[in-house]
Amino acid sequence: MEERLQKIIARAGIASRRHAELLILSGQVKVNGRVVRELGTKADAAKDRIEAAGRAVESKEGRRVYILLNKPPEVVSAMADPEGRKTLRNFLRGLPERVFPVGNLEYAASGLVFLTNDGDLAAEMLKNWARLEQAYHVKVKGMLTLPDLERLGKEIGVRMQTVRQPDASRGRAANFWYEVRMRDSKKEEMRRVLVKEQHPVEKLKRIGLGPLTVEGIPRGRYRLIEQKEAERLRKFETGGEEKKRISGIGRRDHRSHRERRGERKAPV
Repeated sequence: MEERLQKIIARAGIASRRHAELLILSGQVKVNGRVVRELGTKADAAKDRIEAAGRAVESKEGRRVYILLNKPPEVVSAMADPEGRKTLRNFLRGLPERVFPVGNLEYAASGLVFLTNDGDLAAEMLKNWARLEQAYHVKVKGMLTLPDLERLGKEIGVRMQTVRQPDASRGRAANFWYEVRMRDSKKEEMRRVLVKEQHPVEKLKRIGLGPLTVEGIPRGRYRLIEQKEAERLRKFETGGEEKKRISGIGRRDHRSHRERRGERKAPV
């Protein structure tokens, strides 16, 4: 059966569908020895000889793999880097399947990255990436009060709350961690506003992607998840109860900032 080349390449686990389109446009895809540059080109994976980025595309559909990886800081969210920096591949040794990350987590940040060889799911996630809620632990310079969190959250268009500070019990916490729930497009706006408020972001850790969480995964390690768990990424949107819970942050009680440090645990 003939299918679009980018779909065949993505299903084979060589690249995401979006990256496969770039490979086609840059002349790195061949069908039966002929270079193909048209995005609408179709082929039959069972009959045609297809190559992408110098690799043969296997027609046999293997196991679909879904991975949650806890990326350390200063690691490129890709499987290769032309500058020779450490990539996600360094933490997937021994995995026989070829997988690729969906979405991006910046070089300096740490936390949750989702990888798969399921091209259809990856394409749908990227198409709706702007609607997928993400949760971060953000370390800023200095300390924000509860009124600050409510005011800045409204200005940026995100949900912010305090978390327990690792050094608070020893009296050494000078720069504080906060939990921020937002869409990806709000990240730069958050940075800009916090710089304006003289509380620039010092560290960033993604702890949640849609319904998935990095909890229980040590830094630099990963865990495989079942397809049914990964499928939740297709339809996740903040539900009514979650919205009610988050909308109450900052006004459900009026305790001091110091009294509320013990609510959630921040990364060390």
